[in-house]
Amino acid sequence: MRNFLKQLATLFGVGLFPKGPGTAATVATIPLVFLLSKLGPLVYMGAIVLLLPVGIAACEVYEQDKGGHDHKEIVIDEVLGFLITMVWLPLTWQAILIGFALFRLLDITKPLFIGYLDKKIQGGLGVMVDDVAAGIIASLIMQVLYTQTNWLGSQVLVP
Repeated sequence: MRNFLKQLATLFGVGLFPKGPGTAATVATIPLVFLLSKLGPLVYMGAIVLLLPVGIAACEVYEQDKGGHDHKEIVIDEVLGFLITMVWLPLTWQAILIGFALFRLLDITKPLFIGYLDKKIQGGLGVMVDDVAAGIIASLIMQVLYTQTNWLGSQVLVP
């Protein structure tokens, strides 16, 4: 179980990508967004709710074994953050592109209280919570874009 959690923390090796492992993990999450969206909103939300404690445990185990905090190889937090960003949205190329860019911008720059959460909360929860916050803020912005504009191109669905 411990080895599985360590593998999960790196999204089974995606976090070992030499350049931009967080961005690589977000790209790797796109098929998961499609799969969960096809399974319905309850399954999608259930996956998010399940991934939070499992991701915290995975980050805890990884940090215990490697020492230190928030290693760049840990990318399960990006997976959860992007899943939150894309919840309840149409799966169009515009939504994926804007959601991806918005989540990565918030995750990298850590504006508002996101940076505070990143610095002040330690352990697995600290690794996950800033990405959850970035995902929630990105999701709220995406919902406004979805309901107030046609920027997400909801009329053209990705197969």
